[in-house]
Amino acid sequence: MKMKWSAALLVAVTGLAHGQSGVTLYGIIDTGLSYYNHATASGGTFIGMASLTGRLPSRWGLKGTEDLGGGFKTFFVLENGFQPTNGTLNYGGRLFGIQSNVGISSDYGSITLGRQMGMTMYALFNADVIGPSIHSLSVFDSYLPNARSDNAIGYMGKFHGVTIGGTYSFGRDAAGPAGPGATNCPGQVPGNMLACRQYTALLAYDSASFGVAASYDVLRGGAGATAPLNNSRYTDTHSVVDGYVTLGSAKIGFGWIRNNLAAATHLQTDIFFAGATYYVTPAFFFDTQGVRYLQRGSEGTKDANSTLLIGRANYLVSKRTMVYTSVGYMFNSAQAANAVAAGGTVATGMNQLGVMVGLQQKF
Repeated sequence: MKMKWSAALLVAVTGLAHGQSGVTLYGIIDTGLSYYNHATASGGTFIGMASLTGRLPSRWGLKGTEDLGGGFKTFFVLENGFQPTNGTLNYGGRLFGIQSNVGISSDYGSITLGRQMGMTMYALFNADVIGPSIHSLSVFDSYLPNARSDNAIGYMGKFHGVTIGGTYSFGRDAAGPAGPGATNCPGQVPGNMLACRQYTALLAYDSASFGVAASYDVLRGGAGATAPLNNSRYTDTHSVVDGYVTLGSAKIGFGWIRNNLAAATHLQTDIFFAGATYYVTPAFFFDTQGVRYLQRGSEGTKDANSTLLIGRANYLVSKRTMVYTSVGYMFNSAQAANAVAAGGTVATGMNQLGVMVGLQQKF
């Protein structure tokens, strides 16, 4: 039974357009001006450049393939993430923090070795219409745009619309400590097979008009790693169930994300989201999304919940250049301090408005 690749998924999986052998340079530069209020306890505002991300994180990369014959191909991808506002590296200062891997593909799927995206990210690709933007799901869970693994082996295959995938990491994060993309957990410790291990799994189905996906993602801690995962007995688990429907010029996406942190203290969070993209013309389209965040700690606290509303207008000036504006409004409960913008700040219990006007160019 031969497999027919979905082109969109294959590009997401390997960053490669399979065809003639060769090497391609590609990238995105995306930044703009950002505003949000209630950034301090005294109600101060922020106006400045958006550093962490715009509509999409800025990146550049090299990708290549070689046809080995008999239906087999080798591929590689080296992809760098950077901040266009100051030229510094993201993802813990890695030169190739988004991806750095090599692999082989055939009609039966692809096997990838090296730093690569986990199945949590793939599960969200089609259902999350906003993506890793400045106002997005990532303001509630910074792991979501950083769902990658060092020292990993991965598999993905598609068979008549059904996609099966998984990764296993022997040491999930060798950089740090510098935030969610660098937690100082390299693993591969003699005598401790659990230290910094990670495994992810994906099962999805896509048709011409709808799709559904589910993923499971378990991270283990290690001695000396960034708290709270500083012990190999501790785990951080993400479960995703989502889907999408296309209706003419519109696409509707929806889903649920549960995060269970089992460490010295226990924390459970749930993210529910629903959104839509509507194309007025092929060059002008709108995105909108509503997100509900619920948090429960060891003592059963329920007063750190939030609701985020997002609207975004996008205009393609050309095939490579886009201008856009994104507006987000965060409703925080009494003990919540979830900022409306990625990398932003907000006073506890305060609502927050965020606006960004941005420019994106692809090459």
